Amino acid sequence: MTAPFIHGADALIVGVDIGGTKTHLRAIPLAGGIERDLLVPSADWRVRSWNDDATSLIGMMLQLADGAPIAAIGVGAHGCDDASECLALQSAISARTTSPVEVVNDAELMPLALNLPGQIGVVAGTGSIAVCRGPDSEMMTAGGWGWIISDDGGAGGLVRDAVRTVAAHFDRGGARGEPLVEAIIEALELKSVPRLGTVLAQLGNATAVGALAVAVFDAAESGSELAAEVIRQGGNALAELAGHLHRRGARATHAVAGGSVIVSQPRLWQAFVDGLAASTPQITPRLFSGRPVEGACRLAARLATSSTHATAN
Repeated sequence: MTAPFIHGADALIVGVDIGGTKTHLRAIPLAGGIERDLLVPSADWRVRSWNDDATSLIGMMLQLADGAPIAAIGVGAHGCDDASECLALQSAISARTTSPVEVVNDAELMPLALNLPGQIGVVAGTGSIAVCRGPDSEMMTAGGWGWIISDDGGAGGLVRDAVRTVAAHFDRGGARGEPLVEAIIEALELKSVPRLGTVLAQLGNATAVGALAVAVFDAAESGSELAAEVIRQGGNALAELAGHLHRRGARATHAVAGGSVIVSQPRLWQAFVDGLAASTPQITPRLFSGRPVEGACRLAARLATSSTHATAN
């Protein structure tokens, strides 16, 4: 199965956003016209084998293209967290098509979508990570270690920190009735307070843990100072990820934040803005509420333009 590569009136560029939950493919005619979209649960096709995943991706692209030639392919992939992993998937896709292909981390799609290439992308969804390209175009990351030890400011990390805060509340002699305490007990369906940590651990994965994050924000809206502090610290931690990259030599002047949690929760966004202003004022925060696949399409368009120039020369 091979995707064709022909520059013609009906040629398409294809952008792909491989998220942890869903994969979004978009095809756009180079000559202008109606966009085509395909949304597929990532679990339906992704098996974490570079070759098998590349074969599945090419199949979905051909389905979306519906016979039209593909001029270039841009991919942002959740879980491709260093340059070698991006290159491995890129090579596997390239082996199955004559179209130029570039694979980046999915966090990089947000700055690309705003036409801010090279800037920091900060994801705060189920997990959290910050990614950008360094002075020599090397991939730089901070965070993204998983909810057990990291993902601060992501849904899983916020719930973990909220549970820890509730435990500390009881250690200090605190009582029931505080809104975050009640929200966590209800969300975990806790029958015995001493089982707080055990019940959290039994949820087993970031998706299940992160699904409870709304309880933290609801508690803050109900006046919980404990919940407000958890959110403030989460936003500061997200800002610190961007700060780490800045101190390591990134030349970015913008940090583009997106992801389901920070987009839907103004408290977390404001905490990120405040944290960045306090720790790294050289970086301007931007909120991305669009579709990351837009960045993948910009990546593909850039590849198509470069390939056209190379062919002409």
